[in-house]
Amino acid sequence: MRAKVGATLVPGRKSESIIMKADLIAAASEVITNQQILVNMVSRRVRQLSLGHRPLVEYAPGLREADIALTEIANGKLTFESTFGQNGTAEAPAKVVLFPGVTASKKAKRAA
Repeated sequence: MRAKVGATLVPGRKSESIIMKADLIAAASEVITNQQILVNMVSRRVRQLSLGHRPLVEYAPGLREADIALTEIANGKLTFESTFGQNGTAEAPAKVVLFPGVTASKKAKRAA
């Protein structure tokens, strides 16, 4: 099978499911610049769409789940929240609040 013009091959997939539209990848890459985060977002959204979740954007019939996910990201319908600070380092750990002390005031039973 020959790849379509403007398509990106995904390694490790069957020939029927190896094509994603390159223009959608480029558009989504402008919104989410970190490639690892983009891959994780698309992967999770594809899983959701495969389970029957409704798309957040209108799409052409026959568009695959990965392309729908990329379209949602490119249109700003999906975002992510980082657990790291602005400079890429982990934020300060959460403040630990001690649980109020419990006083055990059981009287010892005396044996008769």
